[in-house]
Amino acid sequence: MDARLNLLDSQVAAKSLKHLVSAGKAVSDSTVPTATQELVKIRASQINGCGFCTDMHTKEATHAGETPTRLNLIAAWREATVFTDAERAALELTEQGTRIADAAGGVTDEAWANAAKHYDEEQLATLVSIIALINAFNRVNVIVRQPAGDYQPGRLA
Repeated sequence: MDARLNLLDSQVAAKSLKHLVSAGKAVSDSTVPTATQELVKIRASQINGCGFCTDMHTKEATHAGETPTRLNLIAAWREATVFTDAERAALELTEQGTRIADAAGGVTDEAWANAAKHYDEEQLATLVSIIALINAFNRVNVIVRQPAGDYQPGRLA
């Protein structure tokens, strides 16, 4: 399977993606744990049906030491006992922030307040940024049907 468009062959797409990658690097060095950042990216990618990003971030999380059990349970995080309360709050924020079109009010006050119990303002800004960025990457990859499965950890670092 080939992508509909080679994004790196397009000057406009390559330049746009370069800025998204730079924004991603700005938030990756935050105090939000790397594991939480990857959980957020994986969950949004699952919701959006982005195979490329799901593949990439699952492999990056594994490379960083994430366990198969936790990775296998991300989609069922509400019922899983392997996530901390802070991670659960981040996953809820991710789901609501990703499914904006499904809810007239966007992210609920309850979800925001729960996240604010676990993360300070800088960390909340980081989470909002990560959610926005992964949703942008998901949309690009889904639109062009970027194939998934052959990503190697660190390839796009």
